[in-house]
Amino acid sequence: MFKQILVPVDLGDPDLARPAIETAVALARTSNGKIRLINVLPMTPVMLAEYVPPDFDVQQRKSAEEALAIIVQESGLDSSRASSVVRQGGIYHEVLEEARAMNADLIVMTSHRPAMRSYFLGSNAGHVVRYAKCSVLVVRPA
Repeated sequence: MFKQILVPVDLGDPDLARPAIETAVALARTSNGKIRLINVLPMTPVMLAEYVPPDFDVQQRKSAEEALAIIVQESGLDSSRASSVVRQGGIYHEVLEEARAMNADLIVMTSHRPAMRSYFLGSNAGHVVRYAKCSVLVVRPA
């Protein structure tokens, strides 16, 4: 059924992604599929560049890669069926690009409960749902 599953993870609140990860792992197990966790780092604003160390982006990426590796390990899937990637840029844009690059047939993500501002501005999950070329499963936290 679903062979390539992408799961966006916000490392600022990794517990929020737990329901999505658990759902993706269950789906991958039933279909002998693979999951890939993705974290998107924001671009460092140009006006802040002179105030951060020269290797700030490298340090952020390394820290994110290590955190995702731990989450992959804790997922319980065999290492040949679970991977992770860190990208930098706009969240929904990079999630959609990674889905396209890996030929994902499903994106499983968690979404916050909608607030009034979400109805007018949209959320990252909303953008992914609208523009993804594959199926998207939005898991609400309990």
